[in-house]
Amino acid sequence: MAENPAPPQREIPQEAFDWYDEYAHGFIDRREFMQRLATLTAIGFSLSALTSALLPDYALAEQVNFNDDEIKASYSSFDSPRGYGEGRGYLVIPREISAPAPTILVVHENRGLNPYIKDVARRLAKAGFIAFAPDALHPLGGYPGNDDDGRALQKSMERDKIEEDFIAAAKFIKDHPQGNGKLGAVGFCFGGYIVNMLAAVLPDELAAGVPFYGTPPAEALRSRVKGPLLLHFAELDSRVNATWPDYEALLKTNNIPYEAFIYPGVNHGFHNDSTGRYNEAAADLAWDRTLEFFKKQLITT
Repeated sequence: MAENPAPPQREIPQEAFDWYDEYAHGFIDRREFMQRLATLTAIGFSLSALTSALLPDYALAEQVNFNDDEIKASYSSFDSPRGYGEGRGYLVIPREISAPAPTILVVHENRGLNPYIKDVARRLAKAGFIAFAPDALHPLGGYPGNDDDGRALQKSMERDKIEEDFIAAAKFIKDHPQGNGKLGAVGFCFGGYIVNMLAAVLPDELAAGVPFYGTPPAEALRSRVKGPLLLHFAELDSRVNATWPDYEALLKTNNIPYEAFIYPGVNHGFHNDSTGRYNEAAADLAWDRTLEFFKKQLITT
């Protein structure tokens, strides 16, 4: 006797992703987010199914295990005299480096160094780069183990000092003894903003910047950007996308080398494989483009 096929899985309504974006970026609190989700139960969604799809499950995000025999992961501290004094980050290097390797700063979202960002650093090391992912929350004890507390901690910190910590981290990893002196940076959401900011404040030191759905640097700094930049955007991310036209116009006016891609039908955070916003096809394409860009800009021939 043939088994009945499983009923097709319903697609989560777009407004749920929009609410999650508001929640993740501090525009609404968790209570408001959950209340909004509860309204969808009237059209057949269970609250548990919605939260399990939208909230991160970091067990899903591990593509490269920390015990992978091709990489070596550790933690390193660095001085940040204009920031919080001392920073700390997750350093991942290829286990075998036959020649000096490019260095990549990996910048987390607005909630500290969570497991997804650490995995991104491991992916880069697996591809032959020296990767360093600082934790902005180090002065407060580091990423607390969950995003809600991490988001609250990062919000309580001084934005200027956080930025100075990432500037110091960029200079620290650029001078890694096994590096080739070429610095790249990749960041996601808040981290995408930090990459754009670094392109403005360290224009002669950042040789390749890759912001994923990041907002531009402060308007007063934008004219200092030199690039090159590779920018990734999500079509459904109206909040960040609204900032792009003016930034692009300036890049064009100043003849800054850049390439920008808007990935159709995907949400802010589409590269993050720990949540329902993840889109495998878009994430893989954006990552392949990112690796090729870093190889082209940072590997000395």
